[in-house]
Amino acid sequence: MIEYRIDRRSGVATYLQIVQQTKQALRLGLLEPGDKLPTAREVVEATAVNANTVLKAYRELEREGLAEGRRGLGTFVRGTLGRGSEDSALRAELAAWTDRARAEGLDRDDMAALFTSVMDEGSKDGAAAGFTDGSTDGSTYGTKNGFENGFENKGDDR
Repeated sequence: MIEYRIDRRSGVATYLQIVQQTKQALRLGLLEPGDKLPTAREVVEATAVNANTVLKAYRELEREGLAEGRRGLGTFVRGTLGRGSEDSALRAELAAWTDRARAEGLDRDDMAALFTSVMDEGSKDGAAAGFTDGSTDGSTYGTKNGFENGFENKGDDR
C-alpha cells in the first residue's frame, strides 16, 4: 500500500502532493487498477493532515478518472499512467547515471537541474518524440524510487 509523505515546506498544496504521489506510483507501476488507496483515516494517522484534504485529493483523482470511490469500501485505483515500471531498463539506466553523477560530486539539485535541462531540450520537439509526460499537475519524472517525491510503497497488501 502506498504511504504518503507530506513536505510542509515544499510550497505545494498538501492535496496536490497526495495527487502527485499517487500519479507517480501509477507511473512506476507501484499502483495498478483495482488497488485500494489508503483510507482518509489511515492517511490522517500517518501524516497528520486534515481528512478533508485527503478527500479533496481523492476527488481530484476521481475527476481525472484515475480512482473511484466505492461506498462503504474505500477508494480504488481505476486508471493507470504507467509506462515506466519500477524494474524497467530505463529506470536502471537512470539509477546508474545517478550513481555516476554522485561520484562526480553532483548533488540532488545539480542532478535535477541537469536532468530538467535535458528534458527541456527534448521538449522543444518532444511532442513528436513522445517525450512529454502528459501531466498537467506539475509532477515530474526523475526521482529515484519515488522517495524524493514523498511516497513509499510498503508492499502489496491486496
